[in-house]
Amino acid sequence: MYDLKDSKPFLTDEEDYDTVMASDISFTGNIRFAKPFMIKGNVTGSIEATSDLLVDSDAVVNADIVTDRVLVRGKVNGNIKGRGLVYVTSSGSVNGDISSAQVVIEPGAVFSGKCSMGN
Repeated sequence: MYDLKDSKPFLTDEEDYDTVMASDISFTGNIRFAKPFMIKGNVTGSIEATSDLLVDSDAVVNADIVTDRVLVRGKVNGNIKGRGLVYVTSSGSVNGDISSAQVVIEPGAVFSGKCSMGN
């Protein structure tokens, strides 16, 4: 679980997510969702959501992402726009721009891009 002051914690167990894209799945196209979604496989395209997204440790996402909150433990190649929070863990990698009300990049994370925070 990843927790921030004044923010509900990110849950990291599969059973906490309405949809889990397994590690043996590669998807190309546009993904839209309204309930928490976990990616363990590979995605190429775009992601738009009104809920939480977790990019798990071995996941590779080649997509621009727009969602409420994003937890990156894997690799994202693309821009991320989080309406509330973008959190990149020490195992995470983002190659693209990040914009969100709150941004957390843990020591050890890889980030290449521009970062902007604000409402």
